[in-house]
Amino acid sequence: MVVGDITTGTDLAVIGAGPAGYVAAIRAGQLGLDVTLIEKEAYGGVCLNHGCIPSKALINATDIAQEAREGETFGIHADPAIDLSQMVTWKDDVVNRLTRGVEQLCKANGVNLLEGTATFADEHTLRVAHDGEGQGAESITFEHAAIATGSRPIEIPGFSFADDPVIDSRQALALTKVPDRLVIVGAGYIGMELAGVFAKAGSEVVVLEMLDAILPGYDQALAQPVAKRSKELGIEVHLETTAAGWEPADEGIVVQTEAATDDAEPPGDISAEKVLVAVGRQPVTDTVNLEATGIETDEHGFIPTDDKMRTEVEHILAIGDVAGEPMLAHKGSAEGIVAAEVVAGEPSAADFQAVPAAVFTDPEIATVGLSEEEAEAEGFDPVVGKFPFSASGRAMTTGHTDGFVRLVADSETGFVLGGQVVGPEASELIAEIGLAVEMGAQLEDIARTVHTHPTLSESVMEAAEHALGHAIHTLNR
Repeated sequence: MVVGDITTGTDLAVIGAGPAGYVAAIRAGQLGLDVTLIEKEAYGGVCLNHGCIPSKALINATDIAQEAREGETFGIHADPAIDLSQMVTWKDDVVNRLTRGVEQLCKANGVNLLEGTATFADEHTLRVAHDGEGQGAESITFEHAAIATGSRPIEIPGFSFADDPVIDSRQALALTKVPDRLVIVGAGYIGMELAGVFAKAGSEVVVLEMLDAILPGYDQALAQPVAKRSKELGIEVHLETTAAGWEPADEGIVVQTEAATDDAEPPGDISAEKVLVAVGRQPVTDTVNLEATGIETDEHGFIPTDDKMRTEVEHILAIGDVAGEPMLAHKGSAEGIVAAEVVAGEPSAADFQAVPAAVFTDPEIATVGLSEEEAEAEGFDPVVGKFPFSASGRAMTTGHTDGFVRLVADSETGFVLGGQVVGPEASELIAEIGLAVEMGAQLEDIARTVHTHPTLSESVMEAAEHALGHAIHTLNR
């Protein structure tokens, strides 16, 4: 496309090239549509550039260092030094290779790539402003549009991300020097993942959480091994505590704390070099001039959609974080495929029985489908099978035996309804359980599937056998 004050047309205009947007664009290109993908910053979106991928890169790198420090059990004695600047350079190289890959895949599938900020002029026209002096703008007319503008970190009063000592997760992942002392506000998945990274990198980490447990929203039986490990890593956690404000000090800053409940005992002022605010994310729907289309957001700022990802204006779709919880990259990608197929006239709809969620803490947590309580609420009579990693031969050989695999099934039919894992490689192990839920597998199917020995995946088979009452390597109920 020629940059300038011109108008071009397209079958599908996708706003945002994150995991939802670029996947929608590629799938639409595969289906023969003329597709224009508009991105104002970097292909791959927040997930690839400033979230999922860089955080997991640093988690893996600092895990290696921590494994070496704790290797005495295996007869390994080491005290590795961490060069965060070099680590971040490596992380950035990983990110750059992936972003280039996304761009190449889009081009190979016939997607027109357009850099700039898109806003709706009306319900069939986008105005795209190009960055840089004299770059101008252009108009795109479309038959369909998909809004995939993602989400941003939530700020809290008194802690502006514009202030140098106050950082969000994106800025934390770009630090080239390990803070001597780091305060993290929020003990959700982002806060606890990064607490582990910086504790293993050498920071003194203090976490403040206004609720009464870390990882609120997760079963506390899953969160407990993470809490235990965090304490071992020297992470100081204060529950029912809020961050009230901060002020400069001789060496860094001082963060003031307050009790979130009458019974809480806040730690008072906390000295720090940086304060990371990780209290959640909010959808970005205020940048595209939705008013011009007549589309309204809900009370949480999300864009309501039907199961075909269509908004109240039928030819405009919303996918990814802007379309509602759970705000997960893989959910967004699945929605992107549905949206592309719907626009192309394919019989597609979102029917996500099994959207997994993973927390890359130490140890990892992963869930999919229904918990026991959720199954009961939906009218099932659930049976639960559980297998501890402390009984797993493979877990013992890795030195990571905290946690368990838990399966939830319908006692009458044996159909697997969900599962939860906390422990080593939980984010990988959950895939088998997710497939079982999606395909309508029964406990017997998992129990009779021969698993490789010795592996962590055997624990899923063992949990199924436990639910059936004939576990071999753990006591039956």
